[in-house]
Amino acid sequence: MNVEIPPDVRAIAAQLGVGVPHALKAVAGRLVDDPDMGGPSGLPGIRTVTVDGDVFEDCPALAIGYIREPDRIEIRYLRTANSTEPSIHAHAQDREQDQDREHGQDQAQPADPAVAAVTVREIADAWHRITRWLQRNAPDSYAALRFGAGPAAIAALEGDLGIQTPVELRVLWLLTAGDDGANGWGCLPGNRALMTLDAVAAVYRLKMTSQAQSNQDTLNADRPEDERITVWKPTWIPVVGLGPADSTSGLYLDAATGYLGSWSRYNGAPGEELDTLVTYLEEAADMLDAPALATRDKPGLIGGTLVWLSGIDPTREDRWQPLTG
Repeated sequence: MNVEIPPDVRAIAAQLGVGVPHALKAVAGRLVDDPDMGGPSGLPGIRTVTVDGDVFEDCPALAIGYIREPDRIEIRYLRTANSTEPSIHAHAQDREQDQDREHGQDQAQPADPAVAAVTVREIADAWHRITRWLQRNAPDSYAALRFGAGPAAIAALEGDLGIQTPVELRVLWLLTAGDDGANGWGCLPGNRALMTLDAVAAVYRLKMTSQAQSNQDTLNADRPEDERITVWKPTWIPVVGLGPADSTSGLYLDAATGYLGSWSRYNGAPGEELDTLVTYLEEAADMLDAPALATRDKPGLIGGTLVWLSGIDPTREDRWQPLTG
């Protein structure tokens, strides 16, 4: 059994503590002999091993997520964790039971596990392609990415929103809990930034309040379907902001359809997007890997920061170096 540790996971290990790389290596060695160690993470296809920090010197408690295939194992994420922290599955199950009791109705059936497992892999692969590129070529942008959120933090956000997030978004948040930006630029096309969990909650509450105050739900009942106005739907989860510190507009993920849409603080008509979160991240990775073929936006560098041409201040264009390849 071959156990693979991606470079970005090794880099995270080096940042978490002197003893963490040794602990990660020890777990990888144990996985060779016992590929089923650990337990379900609550995400399809991913298992988690918890490491007691007291066992290794200068090492905090860790949670190590991995995917097992017939002939190989790939470690997908590494984060600090409380060994008693409940899993996201437990939180989701408790919340669903509470909602059943409150509403007296059955919850929607979960997604096909096989399909969800593919989605997990696609999100992780696309994000690892982006972060590996950043680590090699734009270290300032790479350093601005936050570590992954824990299952408890994600479950708390879901409780705050009152909605269960799609598996693809939970996977992404386990890998990174947001982008603080480098020199004001996020790493996604248009210099947009993956929003922090706090920003997600704040924007969601603001938009839901706007929907209620505008009384559109009541007014829409008397309007023809093609004339109805929607400010925000409960299933829309803000994901990407205009910039690291700018949530005036961005992209949301519709938990009901799986597609992205655009939003603005000015409550303009939401724009439909043809992308899913998977295709959005895959295209960003493709543009970085083959910038000469990029059509939606053009990636480049200013020093150690990734800067996309469509979102650059014209006064800084003379410092911008386009990527070739």
